[in-house]
Amino acid sequence: MTVFHRNETRDPLPEHLRGGVVAIGNFDGVHRGHQSVLNRALEEAVKRAVPALVLTFEPHPRTVFRPDTPVFRLTPAPLKARILEGMGFGAVIEYPFDRSFSELSASDFIHSILREWLHASHVVTGFDFHFGKGREGGPAFLMAAGEREGFGVTLVDAFRDENAAVISSSFIRSLLADGDVPHAAGLLGYRYTVEAEVIDGKKLGRTLGYPTANMRLPPEAELKSGIYAVRFRRADGSLHDGVASFGRRPTVDSDGEALLETFVFDFSADLYGEICAVSFFGRLRDELKFDGLEPLMVQMRKDESEARALLAGVQPLSGIDRRLNFA
Repeated sequence: MTVFHRNETRDPLPEHLRGGVVAIGNFDGVHRGHQSVLNRALEEAVKRAVPALVLTFEPHPRTVFRPDTPVFRLTPAPLKARILEGMGFGAVIEYPFDRSFSELSASDFIHSILREWLHASHVVTGFDFHFGKGREGGPAFLMAAGEREGFGVTLVDAFRDENAAVISSSFIRSLLADGDVPHAAGLLGYRYTVEAEVIDGKKLGRTLGYPTANMRLPPEAELKSGIYAVRFRRADGSLHDGVASFGRRPTVDSDGEALLETFVFDFSADLYGEICAVSFFGRLRDELKFDGLEPLMVQMRKDESEARALLAGVQPLSGIDRRLNFA
């Protein structure tokens, strides 16, 4: 995926990406509501026979303004870029968001970024998109600027799910904090997925016959601790069923850091140092503290059996699920 950053030297965008349709938004989660905006941009690009690009902002604005309480990211930048690539976009523009950028006026945003740098021929965004210092730029401002500067504008209404509820990233975060990964998947349009490096561990699982791939999630990740049925994707794209524990291992290491530990079924290769992905299909139970290792092993065998049964019957949720090999 081609990812560009605006830098101090203001390097020009490659010629073949100029004059495209630009979808604008933070798009954390790239959920079904976001996809309604993004798909409109793709349709416009096909109609006009021009590139389709996404303009997004990194880091998340809340991380800049409230660094002590960073937001639980549904899709960190690399994963978000891969999802957007899977949808069909030609490039992602990750514009650096800092306090200096937040002081940029709405007019300067239009002129210096959309016109001078991106040479946008058409802009697609949500109906409530605001931009510029103090959020001075809104839908009416953007429409007027498009008429004045010579680019088209499409504003997409709020997308509602089957229950007529507006889909939001904050609601999906709350579902994950409750461990409701199936409901979250229905709103995302794909299984909630994390990516991280497989790190060395204490290897207790190996001595019990359940070796695990251990991954450290960001401290702001608010996924509910517990045992999950998952699919594990290696860097080479191969996909494997598994069962994962997220938490602090109360039976053996209750004071340790929270880790995601995945037992990958029918697998024995060395994974240390690999960047791998875990997609969540169902939560099996809470973390429990057992009276010794023997009852823990009995429960682990039950967890494996339940996870295998759950994963045997699942189907991909959408085109994104299939294209990105999340299912």
